[in-house]
Formats: sequence, C-alpha cells, structure tokens
Amino acid sequence: MTDDRDQFNKRNQDMMAAMSKDSNFQETTQSWLNQSLRYEYSYHFTWMGIPIIQYPQDMVAMQEIIWDVKPDLIIETGVARGGSIIFYASMLEMMGLEGDVIGIDIDIRPHNRDAIETHPLFKRIILLEGSSTDAAMIEQIRDIAKDRKRILVALDSNHTHEHVLEELRLYAPFVTEGSYLVAFDTVIHDMPPELSENRPWSPERNPKTAVFEFLKSTDDFEIDSSITKKTVFTVAPDGYLRRIKK
Repeated sequence: MTDDRDQFNKRNQDMMAAMSKDSNFQETTQSWLNQSLRYEYSYHFTWMGIPIIQYPQDMVAMQEIIWDVKPDLIIETGVARGGSIIFYASMLEMMGLEGDVIGIDIDIRPHNRDAIETHPLFKRIILLEGSSTDAAMIEQIRDIAKDRKRILVALDSNHTHEHVLEELRLYAPFVTEGSYLVAFDTVIHDMPPELSENRPWSPERNPKTAVFEFLKSTDDFEIDSSITKKTVFTVAPDGYLRRIKK
C-alpha cells in the first residue's frame, strides 16, 4: 500500500491555512467561544478524575507540545483544582519520560491538595504553595530546575497584565531552546467587556497585552501561530510562545 503520510500532512497544512483565512469561520468561532464562556464551558471536564478547567483543544495542543519537546520538567503557575498538573504528569508517565511537574499556587485549598496528593500520579508532582513571583519561590524553582535539560512552562494563575508580565519575565529563563512558555487566558483580550466585570483584568489589560509587552523586550521567543491555526478554539490565542534561541 502506498505511504500517503506526506500527502496527508500536506492536505492538513493546506486546510489549516485556508481555515485561518476564512473570516466567516473565525467570526463564528469567536461567537461560539464567547457563548461558551458564559456557561463556564471549561469547567465541565476532568482529567483522570480531577477537574482540569481547560478547553479540550488546548489540552490536545499541550499534548502535542509535550510529545515534541519531551520535557523532563514542566512548571505550571496556578494549580486550581489540580487537573492540569495531573494531565501533564500523565503525559510524562505515558511517554515513559523521566520528569516531574511543579504546581505553584498562592492558595492550595485542603480538599484540592488532598485530591492531588492521593492521586496515583502524585509521585511525579511537586506542589509549592506561595506567590509565583516571590523571590524565594523563584529560588526554590531554580534549585529544582538546575540539572534539567528540557523545561516547559505554563502560566495560568492571576490574569492581570502586571502579574502575567512579571511571570513571563521571571519564568522565561527556565524555558529551554525549542520548548514553550505558554500564557493561558489571553482570550480575555478578545472577550466581551461584560465577561470581565468585577475582575482585576479587562480586554484592555490582560495576559495577551502582557505577552505583547514581554515580546518587545526579547527576541528569544516567538508566537507559534501554527497552534492557534490548528485548534481555532483556544483560551490562549497568541499565548503559545516558542523559545527560538537562548
């Protein structure tokens, strides 16, 4: 039988390019995404029994990144209920990789800590409670990361412009060449203003504006737009930053 992998991949690339140029499809996508946010759509999913609070498309995108990068350390700021760090740990486990996941949160509630610490994959997880931008926290992470060869970072804690910008600057040095620094919830920039009411962030000041400001100060990273072209639905548009040099 003819090997059609190259043809299959080329067709996919052509379709993704066409999809990204289809303004009607893009508008429909944004409308659907806005409506889904009103129903807290991302809260409806679990990973291995733990609420993950992510869109499935971003979970698949992160799986592809982890497969390509094969990190021996994944750092995530913002633990919430723990589903994301369980997801990352499961990827490392299934791929047979040596590696750990650091989960950082300023407030790890007892019931969430219990769910994480009693999970079968906790053996791969390091929970750190405290501010992700505190100097002592960064020093602790630096000590854990010092002998790691391939490091991936996901930022998903406080979504204010100032906090995300500080996280980008503090965690960028940990990211190894060819790996990613992912800023989640850049979608806030494109959401209707009323969805940010009573929040310390807004369409004018949010993770995406922080990403744009961060990129003005460095040419070590670039936005990997191929991911958004593929997923279309994402809470991290322009938030997948690939390290191209170090």
